[in-house]
Amino acid sequence: MTTTLATDSRAHTATPVLPTADAHLTLRPLPTGDARITGGFWALRQERNGRDAIRGGYALLEAAGNFRNLRIAAGLETGDATGPIFMDSDVTKWLEAVAWEYGRAPSDDLLDLQREVTALYSQAQAEDGYLDSVQQIRGKGERYTDLKWSHEMYCAGHLYQAAVAQHRATGDTGLLEVAIKNADHLVRTFGPGADHKQDIDGHPVVEMGLVELYRETGNRDYLDLAHWFVDARGHGIIERAGGEPTYFSDRVPSRDATTVEGHAVRAVYLAAGAVDVAIETGDTELLAASERQFADMMATKAFITGGLGARWDWEAFGDPYELPTDRGYAETCAAIGGIQWAWRLLLATGKPVYADAIERLLYNAFLAGVSLAGTEYFYVNPLQQRDHAHQDENRSPAHGRRGWFDCACCPPNIMRTFASLDGYLATATDGGLQVHQYATASLGSVEIETGYPHDGRVVVTVTQDGPLALGLRIPAWSDTTTVSGAGGEANPAPGTLHVIDREWTAGDTVELVFDTTPHRYVADARIDAARGQVAIERGPLVYAVEQADQQGFTVDDLTVDAEAPITEERQDGLLDGVVTLRVPGHAPAEHVQAAWPYRRLDASRPGGADHAVDATSVDDAAGSEGAAPLLQDVTATAVPYYAWANRGAAPMRVWLPLAR
Repeated sequence: MTTTLATDSRAHTATPVLPTADAHLTLRPLPTGDARITGGFWALRQERNGRDAIRGGYALLEAAGNFRNLRIAAGLETGDATGPIFMDSDVTKWLEAVAWEYGRAPSDDLLDLQREVTALYSQAQAEDGYLDSVQQIRGKGERYTDLKWSHEMYCAGHLYQAAVAQHRATGDTGLLEVAIKNADHLVRTFGPGADHKQDIDGHPVVEMGLVELYRETGNRDYLDLAHWFVDARGHGIIERAGGEPTYFSDRVPSRDATTVEGHAVRAVYLAAGAVDVAIETGDTELLAASERQFADMMATKAFITGGLGARWDWEAFGDPYELPTDRGYAETCAAIGGIQWAWRLLLATGKPVYADAIERLLYNAFLAGVSLAGTEYFYVNPLQQRDHAHQDENRSPAHGRRGWFDCACCPPNIMRTFASLDGYLATATDGGLQVHQYATASLGSVEIETGYPHDGRVVVTVTQDGPLALGLRIPAWSDTTTVSGAGGEANPAPGTLHVIDREWTAGDTVELVFDTTPHRYVADARIDAARGQVAIERGPLVYAVEQADQQGFTVDDLTVDAEAPITEERQDGLLDGVVTLRVPGHAPAEHVQAAWPYRRLDASRPGGADHAVDATSVDDAAGSEGAAPLLQDVTATAVPYYAWANRGAAPMRVWLPLAR
């Protein structure tokens, strides 16, 4: 099939997911030109991301050797390749971020960066379309010999996403031409048929990339290949190549799987690609399977932050309810993949549960992965930091956030997510507009003003005369919500989409007031690491107790009351402006190190009861079995989890032990 490139008709429709007119959807995305964050919480983070992170990313990629690899592959330099096999993917995620940022805030310097690096890709590409700079340098002409680890199609998938972003946001076709040439090479090389390789990449993402490339070019071959890649999973391809199938999401066919397993990022990227395929082909079986997997993931394998991936070993999902606090992995890239998956499910089904999941992932699992300054990153996001935490020079939060990593998948992934965030706010139907995420923004025919997420008040102003079915997501966490203004007053149920369908006059307003009362949450008893503890949420935000805010006690020693009132305090000068929570609790008057750190729960021997040791006998208590420390009343200060470690990497915990 011959691919004809559009010239200007699709330019500046800058949204990451743009299904075709024939796609099987309940909701459609708004072009970013119609969805614009204009102020408030997310605008500040987008500004820092564009000004500092994206523009600074060029120098970081140069220093890490990513561009040098491309220059060597292009014959412009000589030498050995630098870094992991997937180095090209860091560049294309950054290029995608550059494109979305240009669509958000056009600037000539962004175009200059884009065109310079795009030209380098064009020069590095082989005549037949193959492109993977590290493999081209190290492989001595060999290709696809170890796809379970080589990431060759993973790099291709990110190339396609960047190329589509560039075309939609800027109208440039340079990277799209490279992507088409590479995709045509994949179509000739892989898929069904005796003359094709029946092989799959160990790291999914090519599926999403191929579908989006199909959407941009109309070439059905790309969609068909993506469909084949999704359905080829779970049939022993990777196992026959010597790979462990669970890790690679290759143990069970995609349409038969009931949950996610193995490497977390691989699993959620594959799932998102499967929904893309289902949307474009009408594959209802595949969509139903994906919904089933997402529901089980959220029910049994997600941290309260929405974080995904329990194990440091293999960056993997664990068993159901295996969600450790201090050794939880919750990779930032997995949160981003979870957002991408949930967004596609929202488009396909229209169910508010997916918008609720996006909100939890955005504010808690994703946002914690980047500093308030926007230029330092966490690879992993545990829910507890001990005073003497395990330290890993690349990934452990014990070191605080870092400006780059040897395995630098997360920083450019964060950059592209911030730059494209406008597109996740709202959707459209014939005659309708649905607001899913609340931010100060312009959304087609409405304007929104809000102090969300710290303030639960949202004002929606309609800017055009005429009929409109205005849908407003009512978050599942808001016990009582008041919607008032044009159309009367209502108290819609949590976890629903409240629709006001009427004739509007420009200037009509609707006010939403969500209930942001702080609440304590307990975990399912099967989550061993959180048993006997509570976590605190206020509105969409999970909170954490961080050592920087405590006086006279250490976070590791804190226990809290189950029912004592939690009070709020707005602090505009702290952490870019947050609402802190004052949480009543207890801590030892003096920390005692006993000879044996276990004691009887009963009081059958002297010293066995709680508070049996007074302040004058702590030295004796240190050598006794069964003594409990004297506790003092304290008030702990909690801050939003996303903001922790911006004042140094100090002890922190989300799950707080209950006082006995």
